[in-house]
Amino acid sequence: MSIESNLRLSYPNPDGSSLNFCFDLTLPGRGITAIAGPSGSGKTTFLRCLAGLTKAKGFVSVNDTVWQSDDFFLPTHRRPIGYVFQEGSLFPHLSVNRNLAYGMKRAAHRLNGKAKRTLDLDHLLDILGIQHLLERRPDTLSGGERQRVALARALASSPEVLFLDEPLSALDQERKEEIMPYLKNLRTLDIPILYVSHSHDEIENLAGTIIQMTRPGDPIVARARFATPTNLEPTQSLAN
Repeated sequence: MSIESNLRLSYPNPDGSSLNFCFDLTLPGRGITAIAGPSGSGKTTFLRCLAGLTKAKGFVSVNDTVWQSDDFFLPTHRRPIGYVFQEGSLFPHLSVNRNLAYGMKRAAHRLNGKAKRTLDLDHLLDILGIQHLLERRPDTLSGGERQRVALARALASSPEVLFLDEPLSALDQERKEEIMPYLKNLRTLDIPILYVSHSHDEIENLAGTIIQMTRPGDPIVARARFATPTNLEPTQSLAN
């Protein structure tokens, strides 16, 4: 299982030149892959292209299913993804339980009775430690609790890929330390997780594979650190 991408995207600069992104990568089909690099190197742009939110030219496949090619483009709403941003954006008028039900409803609509792998909700409640929060509303939760619920809601939709775009950047240090063990638990899930972050500590604590984005036009460097979430392996090159 893997994520294959060969994408090209250009943005015009005010001086008449172009900002050219090239995302030619093969990513693991399981575990946490960190997307690192300076501002403007294309971290979030890469996620948006994979999600179909930004249209780039090229090819994307996930676990041998083509999402995009020269003559085909799967719309974002049909791509089996979960996406968590800096703010969890929970529905404020709904309890935690009903927020999770919304994610499950999305899964039911997308799967439409087809026999596909799903993630067990009880297992998600356990690994994210939110069983005791089900009847509460988002405005009664701490920032760390809200992000854990946002993660559970995204996973309740049974995605084949989970995108996390700076999910801890809005939290103070105490809340970041509170949520970190739960993020580590995500490595037990049998799906790929792409994690954008500027934080060296988050990346070193969580990621089995690190994609180091550089300036547009420069080679993108990837290195694998774990064969499994717990077993270290020598660093190796994955892509150039």
